[in-house]
Formats: sequence, C-alpha cells, structure tokens
Amino acid sequence: MGTFSAFENYLIEQDRATLTTRGYLADMKHFSGWFEQTNGEPLTPQAVTPTDIREYRQHLQVTERRKASTINRHLATLSAYLDWAVQTGQIDNNPRSKVKSVRQDEHGARSLDKKQQYALQRAIEKDLQLAALRYPKRKVSRQRDAAIVIFLLNTGLRLSELLDMRKSDITLGDRKGSVVVRHGKGNRERTVPLNNEARKVLQDWFAIRPNKDADFIWTASDGSLESLTPRSVQRVFKRFGQDACIPHLTAHVARHTFAKNLVDSGIGLEKVAALLGHSNLNTTRIYITPNERDLEMAVDSLN
Repeated sequence: MGTFSAFENYLIEQDRATLTTRGYLADMKHFSGWFEQTNGEPLTPQAVTPTDIREYRQHLQVTERRKASTINRHLATLSAYLDWAVQTGQIDNNPRSKVKSVRQDEHGARSLDKKQQYALQRAIEKDLQLAALRYPKRKVSRQRDAAIVIFLLNTGLRLSELLDMRKSDITLGDRKGSVVVRHGKGNRERTVPLNNEARKVLQDWFAIRPNKDADFIWTASDGSLESLTPRSVQRVFKRFGQDACIPHLTAHVARHTFAKNLVDSGIGLEKVAALLGHSNLNTTRIYITPNERDLEMAVDSLN
C-alpha cells in the first residue's frame, strides 16, 4: 500500500471529515511534488528534515506568494502526516515541531454585511420570479436552491451537516421547530432551533418536493432519493453570488454570517458556540474580531 493510501486510512480512522481528508491529500501531493523536484528523491517520512520544511515554507511564501493562512494550512497538513509517521513507528520525532508557522494578523471570519445580505435576498427573489415567468420547469429546483441558502443563513449549519439532514432529524410546528445534527464535526450531536424563516422555507420545500418518500431533505428535483452533492450546492451559492455581486459567497460564508448576526445582536459567545457546534470557545471568538470588510468600512468612514 502506498504512503498516501496508508495516511488516508489513518485520517479516516481519526474520523476526519471527507472534505478535510481530501484537502490533506491534495496538500501532501503538492509537498511531494516540490520535495521530489527539489531533492531529487521520492518523498518518505524518513527523508523529511526541518530544513526541508523551512525551505518549503519559504517556497510557498516567496515563489508561490501564498497567503499566511494557506501556508499554515500546508504546514498543519505536514504535521498530521508526520504525526502519523511517528505513531506508526516510521520516525522517532516530528521535524515539523522545530519549524514555526507564519505569523499573521488576526481577522474575523468573512461574512456578509447587512447591505450584502439585502442584495442576496433580492437576487433570490428575482431568481424565483424569473423562474415562475419564463422557466416553469426549473421552478422546483430554484425554490429548493433558494431554500438552501436561506436555511443556512438562519441555522449556521456546515455544508456536510446540511446534506446529511433527514426527515427524522426535523421537528416542525407552527411556532417552533428544530433540526438534530447527528454527525457534526468531531462526531458531536447537537440540536439547532429553527426560527420562523428557516421553518417557512422548509415547509415550502416539503410542499413541492418531487419525491416525498426520500429520507434525505435536500434532494434533486428529478425525484432522486439521494442527497445533493457538495459540488451542486457550491454551484448554487456561486450563481446567487454572481447575481448579487458577492463573488466570495459560499455555504461557509453563510455559516459565518449567521454567527456574526447573532454576535452583533448581543447573543453571548457560549450560545453561539453551542449553535455552531464548536467545542472550543476560542474558535467562536473570531466573530468578535473585526474582519476585512469591517476594516474597509472603518477606513471608508474617513472620506
């Protein structure tokens, strides 16, 4: 079995999310290519030295001009890979422990300000009106797409959590409702209350969903029993982002927006952390740290 195959099995055994595992493997492929080209030998855990890691960090900084956050992600991947090598007896110590990460300014998570949220809501409404007038065959899928975006903005679920939703996870009433997230990050379960907006888009989607027997909530409009793929939902956000002139719109930005709206409304970090499924309150503190948009608005206020 190849090195990366064994490393992949290790990540799966560690219960890493599928997208996280893919990201680690992509990062290791990048490092492997650089290592072999630089040193003229194939990558093995035994061959990696602290000097290699420092040179790779320099390569990412100077040659590829990567952002500090991206460089540190690559270094974190190397740490996981070399930790695995230590645990499996391939090396005695992790050489990554002797190499520092890149220092970076602390910025809050990228979220939508009120003006952008208004633009997104308007883009969604225009899209639904256009589908009803000109593309009636697309009306069901466009209603579902709108429901997904609005639901995430009002619940803060991760994309993987959204797509794993099943009928048995939902409780809906006239005045309240909730969704049970059974496989959150770290395999933690939590219950997220549904506000009026989230309940309404769910009820509207249930009313027109083609295959009412499907266990998964967010299915294709052709009556499929299977849940949508992450790529399908990413395309939905990209399309609405283009319509609303928000090029960075993603499902994760919707999650950050949900959290930032809560914090801006005076909700305590402990409650926000519980709703998001954070096990460490420090993770939630990014929502009280100014993000790039906050800083841009601060500077623009001088004009």
